[in-house]
Amino acid sequence: MNYKPTIGLEIHVELNTQSKMFCSCWNDPEEKYPNVNICPICLGHPGTLPVINKEAVKKVLKTAIALNCEIQKQTFFERKNYFYPDLPKGYQISQYMAPIAKKGYLEIPSSEEISNFENSNLKSQKSKTQIKNKKLKKIRIQRIHLEEDTGKLIHPEGKDYSLVDFNRAGIPLMELVTEPDIESAKEARAFVYELQLILRYLGVSRANMEKGELRCEVNISLKNQESGIRNQGLGTKVEIKNLNSLRAVEKAIEYEIKRQREILERGERVVQETRGWDERKEITFPQREKEEAHDYRYFPEPDLPPLKIGKEMIQEIKSEIPELPSQRRERFKKEYFLSDKEADFYVSQKDIGEYFEKVISELRNWIKAKKLKEKVEEEEFKKLIKLASNYILTDLQALLKETKVTGEDFLITPENFAEFVSMIYTGEISSKIAKTLLKEMFATGADPSQIIENKGLRQITNEKELEKIVEEVIEKNSQAVEDFKKGRAAALQFLIGQVMARTKGKANPQIVSKILRKLL
Repeated sequence: MNYKPTIGLEIHVELNTQSKMFCSCWNDPEEKYPNVNICPICLGHPGTLPVINKEAVKKVLKTAIALNCEIQKQTFFERKNYFYPDLPKGYQISQYMAPIAKKGYLEIPSSEEISNFENSNLKSQKSKTQIKNKKLKKIRIQRIHLEEDTGKLIHPEGKDYSLVDFNRAGIPLMELVTEPDIESAKEARAFVYELQLILRYLGVSRANMEKGELRCEVNISLKNQESGIRNQGLGTKVEIKNLNSLRAVEKAIEYEIKRQREILERGERVVQETRGWDERKEITFPQREKEEAHDYRYFPEPDLPPLKIGKEMIQEIKSEIPELPSQRRERFKKEYFLSDKEADFYVSQKDIGEYFEKVISELRNWIKAKKLKEKVEEEEFKKLIKLASNYILTDLQALLKETKVTGEDFLITPENFAEFVSMIYTGEISSKIAKTLLKEMFATGADPSQIIENKGLRQITNEKELEKIVEEVIEKNSQAVEDFKKGRAAALQFLIGQVMARTKGKANPQIVSKILRKLL
């Protein structure tokens, strides 16, 4: 039978404000010592009064605007009543009836487009033509509201008790709920991935899933698509809690689709329940059945006034919204002639993307200084961009991964990297010398010209000097010479390689090839 998955997401995001949501306690998710960032307010002591964190409200509004939401002119906080050991008040200050924002959307690639993207190669010309035909799917956002986080329970292995850390209790928590518009595990992953990027670009959250700063829950059901019963309602909904990585989101949904399909194909009924995710076994497991919705007995928070959001505040926040990932992705492809994968890399690695743009700006100035004709200048510029991008995506990335250098420890300035690229482009250094030079620049941050002088790496372009070396190589490799005369192209490459070895990579390979052909 043909079963269609229907998927909705509930995503909780810890906001990176300096203080907690309703008190002045330090908001520090990195705090190692338990129960130090706490006070009578976030612990819910009798007689204490909460105060709304304005910065947290502004961060939610910024996110809502970026996600095309309708902003509520007036909203209010409510008490969500339930008991849990890590909830010191016995209730959570949240929003239900009047969320700060609703009816938004986020566009992501469709399942088909994601497959095309995954199968494309960084250097594939085909992937570059897909830019014009890209299909985006609109995932509707039902609501975005603001609440406070709970504490954290710790379960020591082999012990019959649990410990509670209240450092996290009261941290501003934004909850985003989608409509059930997602139809595959890949689409769900794409949504969380794009949302994570947006949150980081906006500066509202670090959004590290492995640290619990972004927590995802999935609601999933399967509906029979066979003819005759197409108009039936949605299938039985199952919730998967606390998925803490993009991979977990994708794998948990894939497993759950398979599990529910097998149940339905046996003619059995899917149980409405909450399930967990076992990362090691890659399976979901039952936590509790959930036949009825909880009665949280929401009522307006008596200690907090209604929140009015004026046009002036919205306009101010709109002016602060930077270029978003989707906008940057399209601009990079258009301005720098990049493939989908290249552009996505620079968007996902924001600091490297900014570095790439600075390098390109330096190369643009270098091209302009040559005073070429406009059409020639454009073609030269395209080649320089491609060359610079190739070295950033391959050699430079390899050095960064190998040494784990980041941020302030990165020594190569954009000016020096642009000079390095121009040297390769003009043939001043060979690709072999380029690798040696880049390693030295990476280690010292020195100017490439200075390194070349100090290390004696300058390329040999003097034809008379090279001709002597070529003659010696020809004399010592008679078999390769005979093979060349018999029309074997590989023999010429062998002889060029011998010359390059003799000169330690400093000979200009184009000039060497020309001399070899002449002498042979």
